[in-house]
Amino acid sequence: MEKTIVLLRAVNVGGRKLLMAELRDACRAAGIDDIQTYIQSGNLIFAAPSADDAETQIECLIADRFGMTVEAIGRSAREWAVYAAGSPFVDADGRGNMIMLCLARKRTLAADTAARLSERALHGETIVVKDDAIWIDFSQGVGSSKLSPTWINRCAGSPVTMRNWRTVLKIAEMTRG
Repeated sequence: MEKTIVLLRAVNVGGRKLLMAELRDACRAAGIDDIQTYIQSGNLIFAAPSADDAETQIECLIADRFGMTVEAIGRSAREWAVYAAGSPFVDADGRGNMIMLCLARKRTLAADTAARLSERALHGETIVVKDDAIWIDFSQGVGSSKLSPTWINRCAGSPVTMRNWRTVLKIAEMTRG
């Protein structure tokens, strides 16, 4: 068993509501005693045999307990430490809510992901694909960008979820504690 991070995709948006306190209770009832969550956007940390097992376990638990279909994207704490140490943007700490780590369900991204995303980067966004991660610097803010979640999913070839740099660092801190 190793510490695993599971990111829930598109919870608590568009009228969907999944309270993290209720999810923690459901996880504990299912035998996940070491569950931690961070903010309401669906960031979970717990021990699991693998990230793939954790994804399936959480997706099934949410479907069974809450009647919701939610995609879960898992990574090990070791993988997460690499993300937290490896932002390609040197000024990430000073602009933590503009720098996004995007992770896809399928770990192998489409070969042309960066090129396709760059076609719609019309507001100064910078895109870097590094291993299984898409990094986006939304220099003028996420709200004005043409890089919609649907477009990012299409370009990556898989459902993607994003977390800002501050969240990436906080989750890394939580996995060390």
